Amino acid sequence: MVRLGTGIGWRPEIADDIARLPGIDWVEVVAENICPDHVPDALRLLRERGTTVVPHGVSLGLGGAERPEPGRLRALAERAEALGSPLVTEHIAFVRAGGPLTASPSIEAGHLLPVPRTRDALDVLCENVRIAQDALPVPLAVENIAALISWPGEEMTEGQFLAELVERTGVRLLIDVANLHTNHVNRGEDPAKALDELPTSAIAYVHVAGGVEKDGVWHDSHAHPVTQPVLDVLAELCARTAPPGVLLERDEDFPAAGELAGELAAIRAVTAAGAAGAAEAGMATAGTAAGSAKPVTAAGAAEAATAARTGDEAPAPVRASAAADEADEARTGADAPAADAPAPEAPLPEVPVPDAVRERLALAQTALLSALVGGTPPPEGFDRRRLRVQSAALTAKRASVIAKVAPELPEILGTGYRPAFARYAEGRPMTGGYRRDALSFAEHLLADGRPDGSAARRRLTLWWQERSGPAPLPSHPAARFARRVRLALSGGR
Repeated sequence: MVRLGTGIGWRPEIADDIARLPGIDWVEVVAENICPDHVPDALRLLRERGTTVVPHGVSLGLGGAERPEPGRLRALAERAEALGSPLVTEHIAFVRAGGPLTASPSIEAGHLLPVPRTRDALDVLCENVRIAQDALPVPLAVENIAALISWPGEEMTEGQFLAELVERTGVRLLIDVANLHTNHVNRGEDPAKALDELPTSAIAYVHVAGGVEKDGVWHDSHAHPVTQPVLDVLAELCARTAPPGVLLERDEDFPAAGELAGELAAIRAVTAAGAAGAAEAGMATAGTAAGSAKPVTAAGAAEAATAARTGDEAPAPVRASAAADEADEARTGADAPAADAPAPEAPLPEVPVPDAVRERLALAQTALLSALVGGTPPPEGFDRRRLRVQSAALTAKRASVIAKVAPELPEILGTGYRPAFARYAEGRPMTGGYRRDALSFAEHLLADGRPDGSAARRRLTLWWQERSGPAPLPSHPAARFARRVRLALSGGR
């Protein structure tokens, strides 16, 4: 297993901060946001400094009823090769439904949704993972996701589901401890039990992220500080194994560099405590396995974070890779495996999944997604209140992405952007990607005679014409400048 160390999710908004943060061994990038032929300069410079870059996919939908699309697999493979990555990662989730298996239009969730922990879903997931493994040039690791809802009639716990997935495919795991905490709050699942059941030797690396609780529901926002309960789950994991890498995720509301440094220091404190605990246990048992070591807590993390923010002298950061090596030696009594150690032998091929199994899963996932984004009646057995929470969360996520893809829309609409988008999204599933969704939203507003102000309506009309008119408007700078002048003279400032 490749030793990665301590890393952070690379986002353009914090690229300069990441370049200056000390002790960053590696970064993770959202695969769909990177063009292999035009890697951002800041990311290229990190690579030239020797920083490992791992592409993290969000759109394969490995947990969906359909087989992975070859084009999406090729795109992920291209990014792995362009970035010189030692592995790629994706999610155990479905992100779209409908389509040929249900003889209905394909609809997009716009976010990650949980798969049912059933035999049918596991059979489909295993086959989809093997298809992806065959198409990718480097090893694949898959991530457990956070969930607001539970499927009725589940047949396995999360740990059992992951363990059998690894056994049948040889896939590696990306364990998100924040998601384990989310599922503890939202679904009553015990993180320690999940960690006891899953094969820790298959862990490729770990995610740590912040969230927020609202009305008794935990939202895995990636826009808030990492909380102590999440660090405690990380400590539980580190008591069982030395993770090859640990990464801090942040996607929204980016804090100052000092706060990021503090959160990284807190993570290092937990991983170092886990390694120290394993080493002490190893010495106490004369180098034998220390499987009975008690979980360490994250009590020292706050002090490390404070020291990082204030500049006070603090213990030197311990690289996760060094800590992992020490912990491995303590647990096994032998040298840690080399970074280029071969992966375990691939499992034997399985019988192809019958079409009927995929069709059953497709119908169930389509019924759920249609209820969440299309306004159809909820399927039986689901908590209706939680479905409403999940539906609102999907709409909010969709609006946030549209605001990034088409930043002119919130500028034109101002504070009315989100309420207007929520009204548009009600009963209108996304079918053609975010850019098409942004254009459809603008068309919907204009057809309804909105926005109310004539100046805003002229600006929105021009924005829409530039992108979807009968013939594309000239896009060179002089033409755009001339259109802005005409717009200004007409009063549409």
